[in-house]
Amino acid sequence: MSLLRLCTFPKCLSGRILLEISVRRVPYVDHCLTIRNNIERHISEPPWTSQRRHFSALIPKKEDGKKRVWEQSQLLDVLKARIQQLQSDVIVDVQHEKVQFVKASKSGIGASSGNSPKNVFGERTEVPKAGQTISKGGGQTGKGEGKDASASKSRWMEKLSQEKKTKTKKLKQKLGLEDKPVKSSKGKLMLPGTSHKTISTKAGIKTASTVKKSKTLKNQEHTMAASKHEHTMAAAPVAAANVPIRKAKGKGKASKEPAPELSEARNRAEEMERKAEAKAQELAEVEELERKLNQWAVSARPELVQDNSEARVYGDVQRSVRCYLEACVFCGDIDRAHRFLLGHHRMVSRRNLLNIGLYNIMMRVWAKKGSLNQIGRMFILIEEAGLKPNLGSYCAALECMGRNPDCSPHVINRVLRQMEEDGLPVDELFSHCVFRQDERDMVLRAIHTVQPDFQSSINTILQTCSSPLVKDFYTERDLLAVQRLVWHKALVGALREGKIILASSTQKAVRLSLYPYLCLLDEKDYVDIMIQSLSNLPPSGESLHILAKELGNRVHNMFCIRMKGHNQMVDKLSHIYNEYAELLAKDSKEFDVLPRERWWKLEAEHSSGPSLLGDETHWPHMVVVELGTYLVDLMVKHMKVNSDILNSAYDRKLIPVLYHMYTFRSNKQVGFIKPHPILTQMQQDAMDTTLTFDSYVMPMLCPPVPWTSAKFGAYLLTPTKMMRAVEGANQHEILLEKCQDADLHAVLDSLNQLGNAAWRINQPLLDIIISIFNDKGSEKLDVPPPNSEAPKIPRYNQQDSATFTSAEKAHLKREVVNAKKKCSEMHSLRMDALYKLSIANHMRDEVFWFPHNMDFRGRTYPCPPYFNHLGSDVTRAVLVFAEGKPLGPGGLEWLKIHLVNLTGLKKRSSLAGRLEYANSIMDDILDSADNPLIGKKWWQNADEPWQTLACCMEIANAVRSPDPTHFISHFPVHQDGSCNGLQHYAALGRDVIGATSVNLIPCEVPQDVYSGVAQQVEEFRVRDAEKGLKIAQVLEGFISRKVVKQTVMTVVYGVTRYGGRLQIEKRLKEIDDFPKEYVWDASHYLVHQVFSSLKEMFTGTREIQDWLTESARLISKSGSTVEWVTPLGLPIIQPYHRSRTQMLKATIQYLSLQITHDSKERPDTVKQKNAFPPNFIHSLDSTHMMLTALYCYSAGLTFVSVHDCFWTHAITVDTMNKVCREQFVALHSQPILQELSNFLLKKYCSGLQSEVKSKKFLEYRRMLLLLAKVPQTGNFDLQRVKESTYFFS
Repeated sequence: MSLLRLCTFPKCLSGRILLEISVRRVPYVDHCLTIRNNIERHISEPPWTSQRRHFSALIPKKEDGKKRVWEQSQLLDVLKARIQQLQSDVIVDVQHEKVQFVKASKSGIGASSGNSPKNVFGERTEVPKAGQTISKGGGQTGKGEGKDASASKSRWMEKLSQEKKTKTKKLKQKLGLEDKPVKSSKGKLMLPGTSHKTISTKAGIKTASTVKKSKTLKNQEHTMAASKHEHTMAAAPVAAANVPIRKAKGKGKASKEPAPELSEARNRAEEMERKAEAKAQELAEVEELERKLNQWAVSARPELVQDNSEARVYGDVQRSVRCYLEACVFCGDIDRAHRFLLGHHRMVSRRNLLNIGLYNIMMRVWAKKGSLNQIGRMFILIEEAGLKPNLGSYCAALECMGRNPDCSPHVINRVLRQMEEDGLPVDELFSHCVFRQDERDMVLRAIHTVQPDFQSSINTILQTCSSPLVKDFYTERDLLAVQRLVWHKALVGALREGKIILASSTQKAVRLSLYPYLCLLDEKDYVDIMIQSLSNLPPSGESLHILAKELGNRVHNMFCIRMKGHNQMVDKLSHIYNEYAELLAKDSKEFDVLPRERWWKLEAEHSSGPSLLGDETHWPHMVVVELGTYLVDLMVKHMKVNSDILNSAYDRKLIPVLYHMYTFRSNKQVGFIKPHPILTQMQQDAMDTTLTFDSYVMPMLCPPVPWTSAKFGAYLLTPTKMMRAVEGANQHEILLEKCQDADLHAVLDSLNQLGNAAWRINQPLLDIIISIFNDKGSEKLDVPPPNSEAPKIPRYNQQDSATFTSAEKAHLKREVVNAKKKCSEMHSLRMDALYKLSIANHMRDEVFWFPHNMDFRGRTYPCPPYFNHLGSDVTRAVLVFAEGKPLGPGGLEWLKIHLVNLTGLKKRSSLAGRLEYANSIMDDILDSADNPLIGKKWWQNADEPWQTLACCMEIANAVRSPDPTHFISHFPVHQDGSCNGLQHYAALGRDVIGATSVNLIPCEVPQDVYSGVAQQVEEFRVRDAEKGLKIAQVLEGFISRKVVKQTVMTVVYGVTRYGGRLQIEKRLKEIDDFPKEYVWDASHYLVHQVFSSLKEMFTGTREIQDWLTESARLISKSGSTVEWVTPLGLPIIQPYHRSRTQMLKATIQYLSLQITHDSKERPDTVKQKNAFPPNFIHSLDSTHMMLTALYCYSAGLTFVSVHDCFWTHAITVDTMNKVCREQFVALHSQPILQELSNFLLKKYCSGLQSEVKSKKFLEYRRMLLLLAKVPQTGNFDLQRVKESTYFFS
């Protein structure tokens, strides 16, 4: 029969020492003493001794394991009964630690005797009657058998009883009671030490003992008898209070006034009863904790628990053996190591100390030698040791097979199957095993023998800390990164499958396939390009065409870089560039040697090896878009995320992170790729502080490679075109290839001069701008606010809208459209500012350069698109020259004049007047420099506030220096042309009136052409108002310089009346007082008057413009595009052809591409004639800038330009102004119009028509006469430009 044993741990040992209580019962005081003595004995012994003492008693017998299921159901009933008994007893400081079944022998010996015979299950035992106890020997004792029981007690029990008696006597003395019989309620005597059990109920506490049912507790134990399905449970010791408690009701009479000692005894009994209840509650909590611990133990990995136990027992021995084997192997003494391992293996006692890792050491040794026989013997030894091969064992076997070329694939397959049977995935070999030297390659070689397409997939997902204190930190930071790894794996697999399908397709041989373009790079590179595009995707989405074009261009650029490495060009380029950079870094610069010439000389000295000038072919636009569309399709189909990743309340399902949809733009249906809001939220929550840019959109940290031809220059590796063009247009490349190299030298050298200007960041100003950017921005200061400041998009319920009229619905719809448009614009501006400021902050401690190229008209631009000196006021303000120069005698004055120019306050004042004004506001200037955000904030009202503030800081630093003339200034000073387009027109026509209006003629004060046009328009308005014209009367007082400026500025560049009307309409809407109902009529009237005014003021200009327009119209009607050559020899062609539609049948959708640059199509006559005048003038102002750049270089100046705005140091402004005027005069001293006429005649009229009377001959004759008739010029003296102060100012 099994006995239920309670194993308790005293609190003071915190569960380290296990105490067993046999089937006995002792009073509380004796029990505490027994525990204390036992504790002292156990503390004095080593922990392992204490653990070993109870080891056998804690292990259940095998027969118990067979009956465990049945016993657990019975255990619950026993525990409930035991808890009720403990609640009713007086128990203090006894913990219920464990409950387990222990077999008892037939003679009744307790479980502490480990040698007792096993009891047969189901054997019936005698049940003791009431008043009887089970003695140590197992016999029953009743009232007449006390002597036998006493005789059978051991010395230990006698000592325990004596201690109990002593403690009981002391307790009675403390309570003030005598040890004498006490009468019960029925008059019978109760033995000393007898107590009444009290039962706690909801009604109160009642006395439960009577004379008939009283039980003697001294030296007795309560037992519970069970029949076939019951077990004996040992009772815990309780303290007995030797105090009689009279019943309130019964046959006996209760005393009216109890004695004081009885009242005190009752109180103590109640206190002990409360302690017993608390102890019972504590036992219940302990049992609940044990239940949780058992659950944790079940859920834990058993192999880990086993390994930990083995490590405790055999850790030192195994480490010693392992260290010895590793030392022998490292020394090369393989035989000694092998003998040592076999010696331990042959001894059974030592074999048990070995683990699989020790056998693997020798397996790796034999694997290195390629000995399959020894590997087989090691597997036999592992089996004899009762161990199981692990990943290291199979890894060594596969390595050995990989080194053995004669190994049969059947053997390798058998190993892989065995791994699968053992539950060991092959991929885990590469994630869990430690490889040395070429072991990984050998394992892969063996696997590839039977699985050629196998690729190891290592799980790179990082585990996140589970602590709730940092859960949000790691989740928000790593959520997007983890998803990117998941997407990366999915895209690699999808791309691999797609390549297999494309490779096996049976399409026609003449049909181009994407398969070769998908094999140019590694699969990882394609996937990186795709994932990187996500960070640049706005929340509102992007058109499929634009996104596909960006992806295709990135692939092409990376392919070109790989091609240069494949052609072994990189090493030679690096060597030549290092020498070129050393020449540029010399302090004594030779300005008579151009950078292009230096590079050409170095390349000639290193003529061996590959050519630096590659012959790469730019991919057609259709190929770029088709490749990009294929990649976008993979992203849409295979980039998915769980729907509950941000909100666990949602149902979990995989949803795409990108959606392909359609929208309408200009009444055309356009394919759109839009990110899911979950992706947008994840990107915002990640708060990723890193922006990823392609190298060719960033400023260079080294001087650009000089342009030596139209195909080579700028970046070291990234392919760059010298002349930008419409996507797919190649007319410009054909023209440039036909040019002689010498004809392009001036153009190339000017680009090199602009690109060699070194820059750095104005850090104090950048910090101020970033602080405002992070603090919700400022629209007044051109710092875009965040999206949180955007207007809320109106939301309307369908039920509410049902009551609205059609006009109200239309109004609500417009409000929604306008709000969405505003939000989209704010997001675009915010991201643009973020890009600029992020790049500037990244470059804050660097010196950098902007490589330059040009458009098809010859206008130069920096190659980096986001951050350059052609940008906004914010971007220009944070850029200063890396090279500083002293201000010199007049440098400080030029800084002050430049400051006034930036404010826009004294545009019609002379230079002396501007300087005087600057001196009068020095307090405001210094206050702005010292307290830009908390002072008077004078600088914030300027036209260019940030450049104004930067200039204030530079002036403050200069005036506070010991000697301003020696102050080293890095600040660029600007000289801007006065309506530069009209200046070129006036110089071409030698128009005196026009030249005077645009400051080609010296004047005391600058002439403002915009004010002159506004004054002329006002005269026309007064005349019409007197005639009674209503709109002229409404416009009284509203015609100003600002209203007409933009139109006057752009008329020279080909703006039409329609475009001019829109410009004026926008200006009128900005005037609050102007009646909005007259905006359309007023703008229509004003644009007509502006054009009339310009025709009167610039008669020569209008004649030249008309001649250019008509010439282009006739040329395009003849079937040719307009071409010309600039005075510097740069060929230019207008790539405007009639558009055609080309259908791209992509998987994701059919793309209808509008091709406007196909040279096989007829020219677009409207575009050709409207674009020729402005494009021709742009080519002239570009030529003037290039000439100025070349001669400034020879004079030792730092020079950069923003089209018709030239920059240099303050000390060299005078020199630059002189060069600028001289080169303008030199340019227009050439017979530009006559040379243009001759070129056009030679190009388009060289062939004589055969049929004289045909329609084509008449058109040809008309074109011939027109091209030959150059407009007449005036008598303006160009030399006077050199004396004009305000030509550029």
